Amino acid sequence: MVAVIKTGHSIHRIFNYNENKVKQGVAACIGAGNYPVDPENMSGSMKLNRFLKQLKLNENVMRNSVHISLNFHVSENHFEKEKLWAIAVDYMGKIGFGKQPYLVYQHTDAGHPHIHIISIKVREDGSRIDMNNIGRNQSEQARKAIEQEYGLVVAEAQKKEETYRIKSVSAAKVMYGKTETKAAIQKVLGVVLTQYKYASLPELNAVLRQYNVMAACGTENSEIYRNKGLVYQVLDGSGNPIGIPIKASLFYNKPTLTFLEQKFKENALKRIPFKSRVKNAIDAALLPGKPSLQELIGKLEKQGIYTLLWQNNKGFLYGITYVDHQTKCVFNGSELGKLYGAKAMQERCQPEKISGQDWLAHPALKGEVGLQPQTRAAAETKAFSNSLQEIAISTGPSNWLEELMQPERGGAYVVGPFKKRRKKRKKRNLSNNNQ
Repeated sequence: MVAVIKTGHSIHRIFNYNENKVKQGVAACIGAGNYPVDPENMSGSMKLNRFLKQLKLNENVMRNSVHISLNFHVSENHFEKEKLWAIAVDYMGKIGFGKQPYLVYQHTDAGHPHIHIISIKVREDGSRIDMNNIGRNQSEQARKAIEQEYGLVVAEAQKKEETYRIKSVSAAKVMYGKTETKAAIQKVLGVVLTQYKYASLPELNAVLRQYNVMAACGTENSEIYRNKGLVYQVLDGSGNPIGIPIKASLFYNKPTLTFLEQKFKENALKRIPFKSRVKNAIDAALLPGKPSLQELIGKLEKQGIYTLLWQNNKGFLYGITYVDHQTKCVFNGSELGKLYGAKAMQERCQPEKISGQDWLAHPALKGEVGLQPQTRAAAETKAFSNSLQEIAISTGPSNWLEELMQPERGGAYVVGPFKKRRKKRKKRNLSNNNQ
């Protein structure tokens, strides 16, 4: 069994998260500790008000809510809700929350069996529960005792088995709800982080997205960004984040931002000898005629090169990334040269009308992707998004018609002579007046 404890500022948010899972049919409230009635006989407001009433006894406690998940081995998916409830009650008593109000939810939206427990840090007398080092001390002791009492798979053995399984199985796309989330992401990271040569977070995400995984360090105003943190999250079929992000420090190889920044420096040098292969493949694909951008992408795919187009919300292309699966190298278009960036590739390809839905189904990079401002790729992305000249593919006759309707601009070869003549006339008039 693996226990994860988190604290928060809002009991509303934690409560709504679990109740929404119930409404979606992927969770059930299986017990209520220190409540007057059973959960099936209570409305949502009755459950929540029990917490809110006790929290008012000490409004000075800022991080007043507690969210705990107890995660079991995949082989333990046969547990009845009565056993899960008994484990939850035993665990809460052992960590000092036995007399607190708490709700227990059984979730079924992941590949491994697990339960969520929500509670508060304010006691009935208004005092605050000290949770300093609770995970290392009380929770760890409770976990070991419960594993022995209920015959659960030991967490240490589970970690060893997981590490072996990661090394022996090749990576595949992560399917949320069908596989154990953390283990599935770990498999992908085990392959991508060690085998591919990427030099920025966007380039790493260009590879991870093909496995339905994304690395993010938050927006500029977020706490995770200020603390240089990093999380990994599963993506759905449309490339949108789904489920709960997992901290980088929780994975066995600790793929934190500090770790990645070192990899960026190493990979920037390692991938240099392989630039020519990607450039030659692009040039060769453009030789027979002038293909459209989508046709070019198809040709490169046959050469083992995956092309990722970055576009804004309006559908304008502002970036392009090439992932060479043969050499395991990733390049932003500008890294290969000016002829291989987004704007240049549009000019080198046959103009065509492409709707936003015809592009590759990958959302544009936004703040939540967590681009580091010091990286070259981030600067390029910012320059594209802030440009007044948005990049668009020519749509045919309407473009040249609009150009003809624009006011004509005079050239320097017209303005120059007129300026000279006017100066000479002024001098001549002045000389006449002096006489």
